[in-house]
Amino acid sequence: MSSALSRYAFSRRAGLKALLFTAAALTVGFAAAPSHAEDKTIKVGIMGGEDEDVWKVVAEEGKKHGLNIERVTFNDYNQPNEALERKEIDANAFQHKPYLDEQIKQHGYKISVAGYTAVWPIGIYSRKHKSLDELKEGAVVGVPNDPSNEGRALRVLEEKGLIKLKPDAGILATPIDIVENPKKLEIKELDAGVVGRSIDDLDAAIVNNDWAAKADLKKEEAIGWESKENNPYNNFIAVRTEDENAEWVKNLVASFQNDAVKAELDRAYKGTGIPAWN
Repeated sequence: MSSALSRYAFSRRAGLKALLFTAAALTVGFAAAPSHAEDKTIKVGIMGGEDEDVWKVVAEEGKKHGLNIERVTFNDYNQPNEALERKEIDANAFQHKPYLDEQIKQHGYKISVAGYTAVWPIGIYSRKHKSLDELKEGAVVGVPNDPSNEGRALRVLEEKGLIKLKPDAGILATPIDIVENPKKLEIKELDAGVVGRSIDDLDAAIVNNDWAAKADLKKEEAIGWESKENNPYNNFIAVRTEDENAEWVKNLVASFQNDAVKAELDRAYKGTGIPAWN
């Protein structure tokens, strides 16, 4: 082999090695670089209103955990668990444990708690009275008519000394469990979304926080609040039981349980939404 041919062969081999090295380096580089396309997309059912603002922040936090969080908005408490069971969404965040327990009892859902979000103490609102003491005999008090929230509302009335319930009434108490009613209050059972909007026709209304906002009820119009201590009504992220140990579920919970979301809760709910994970 001539020296010229040898140099040509060497040069060709060297060039091929360089090309292979470059290709390998590029392959490693692409593998190491994070890819947004690899983010897991999950659909989370939430209620319309302030929660939409809160979950915008959660979605931003989710990007840090490799999640693309799509929010699906509902306006009826019965829909998110049904959608979760049907696998139309991957998670939801709108309910407390007494409500989920009742839904499971009624429908047999296989749904579990993934991580806690916040608690919203419910308020007693009135546009006719400035305090609970002003409620007169026979005053009409509106309460939500779904089992868990009605029991919760009656517990608030008991907490404020306005009624007394049977000792064994439990968290699903109804008006038939009232054993003492010194002011002979008339308990008017209404759909949760209607109670707040009926405020002008009632002496007082016990309204869930999200529905209070939709009914344009102001915090200043509350004449009483549910106690925050030992409150069993912490809200949470729920997932199908088959998914509860999945990595994306842990990342979803982490996307909510952080200081950025805590600040947005305070802003969106004007101090009435309290973090439940601390």
